[in-house]
Amino acid sequence: MARICIPDHEYKERVQRAAAILRREGLDALIVNGNEADYANPRYFSGFWPLFERAGVAISAGGDAALMVGPESSQFGADRNKLDKIFVLKAYREGADPAYPELKADTFHDVFRAIGVSGQKLRIGIASFLDTSVTIYNAIRDAFPEAELVDAGYVMVELRSIKTENELACLREGYRIANLATEQVIREIKPGMTELQMVGVAQRVVYENGAEYEGLPMYVFSEASTRHAISRSCYREFQKGDIVQLNLSAKIDGYSAAIGYPICLGKLEGRRREIVQFCRQAHAWTVEQVKAGVVASTIAKDFYRYFVENGFEKNFVYGPLHGTGIIEVEAPWVETISDYQLQPNMTFQVDTFISCEDFGVRWEKGIAVKEGGCQLLSPEIPELCPELLF
Repeated sequence: MARICIPDHEYKERVQRAAAILRREGLDALIVNGNEADYANPRYFSGFWPLFERAGVAISAGGDAALMVGPESSQFGADRNKLDKIFVLKAYREGADPAYPELKADTFHDVFRAIGVSGQKLRIGIASFLDTSVTIYNAIRDAFPEAELVDAGYVMVELRSIKTENELACLREGYRIANLATEQVIREIKPGMTELQMVGVAQRVVYENGAEYEGLPMYVFSEASTRHAISRSCYREFQKGDIVQLNLSAKIDGYSAAIGYPICLGKLEGRRREIVQFCRQAHAWTVEQVKAGVVASTIAKDFYRYFVENGFEKNFVYGPLHGTGIIEVEAPWVETISDYQLQPNMTFQVDTFISCEDFGVRWEKGIAVKEGGCQLLSPEIPELCPELLF
């Protein structure tokens, strides 16, 4: 059976689509940067995922492109890169900041010359500023002091928001594997074990079933830690009656898929049950609102109102949906100020989180926007919080 992945021709098509946007926007070139943690933009064009060092891709308005890597990634980048051109720049070095005094490195001038960009008074788009280190930014500025450096993050949002069938296939496979990991954790978890032990179980399953990596640092939190919107698992031992939050994930050819829901190591009763059930109801409500043509802010405003009207205003943390794809959380978000319309094959995580004084819960799964509603990309998650009795 053929491995599910992005075919080589799609990378070339992405470069050409980006070049068309550059011509439309009057930009001479685009530089996208990333690192090991957020590799999305350079990997989108090159297939390359850096380790320790940074990476970037430069694209000309004429449709040529090159990968830029740090001093130790020349062979690694050449072996794992879908582009024809690769350059080694000191600006993309690792955080230990070695000097590499013997290295004769390439420059941004070399890169631009190779992709057909010349001159000094250029308009250069940079995406994203959040993933462009000061060192890289200064190197671009020093190379082209007369250039206008433009925040071009919107270019990548436009390119990445609507997924191809190959991208959807990668996500579906990731969700399938994440679900297998979740089911195995539920089979093996018991009081006395630690959160990190369950992370190990999940990691074993995702690798055994074909994932290249976890889609995000595995979330297995219990009790007070479940209040954290973002956190890391620790050495805490589970106790009977604990609420445990699972958010497990798998990465397929760079595409990160995660599913999440709470379980209880015993009976879920009283106010805790009411809170969990409300969160699940808000999750189901959100799914019903999604369809092509809806303005994103409408969903977000009504979602917040849903919390207020049900008495959970103080427990609200963030909006109902966020984009997903190469990174499990990517633009665009669905927030009360989001003025765009949902379009077919936009992909989102329906991410419903509520945080209280003693605990929190999250229900999360992946969907693709369709004309009359949305298509579930992940296996359906439970209607009620699973209760495990020991």
